[in-house]
Amino acid sequence: MTVLPAPAESTDIVLPRFSRAERWVHRTLGILMAALMLTGAVMFFPELSGLVGNRGIVRTVHEIAGWLIPIPLVLALFSRAFRSDASRLNRFTPADWQWLRSRDRRSGRIRVGKFNAGQKLNASWTLGTLIVLFGTGMVMFWSSLFPDAIRTGATFVHDWLSVAVVIIALGHIWMAYNDATARAGMRTGSVPLTWAEREHADWAAEITKDEITKDEVSPR
Repeated sequence: MTVLPAPAESTDIVLPRFSRAERWVHRTLGILMAALMLTGAVMFFPELSGLVGNRGIVRTVHEIAGWLIPIPLVLALFSRAFRSDASRLNRFTPADWQWLRSRDRRSGRIRVGKFNAGQKLNASWTLGTLIVLFGTGMVMFWSSLFPDAIRTGATFVHDWLSVAVVIIALGHIWMAYNDATARAGMRTGSVPLTWAEREHADWAAEITKDEITKDEVSPR
């Protein structure tokens, strides 16, 4: 990775955090999830259905967005950066457990890697719920192929898990709203070194160490 020069108005250097492919996957999933939550809410609450009117169109949009959800994730597997970050998200360290138990977890006292424990848990939750919702959605889509008990169970799980997803998603949006630097990192792909050293100290040290090593071995 390359440490980028800071903007002219800043005295901080900037670290590359997310690749272009990762940013597009995040945006695409966000758009699809928003479409699913909005159309799902319209179908779930009769009051909203009355406001929209054409329930058939809403249902079609919901189904199309549901079928499209796996595509960004599958395409992202062709990105080396995405696979590397997926590996990081799938690995808990002693610092992560300490981070979860601490009340001052955002103070920078605990040195964590590129992702903290909360981000790792959120990623696991998101992937797991997407798989379950996709599976139950298929049962509901092809309802004639399944007995009543399975259809009823799939509908129950799909509806109430969707409510939980909306609550967690709103929490995720709230956390992002309160961290402008993290939002900018997902939008531009880069973050200031000072922020990285406070929020993800081990990752910042890893990136800067790699850059120093490359400078030492590169021919002059």
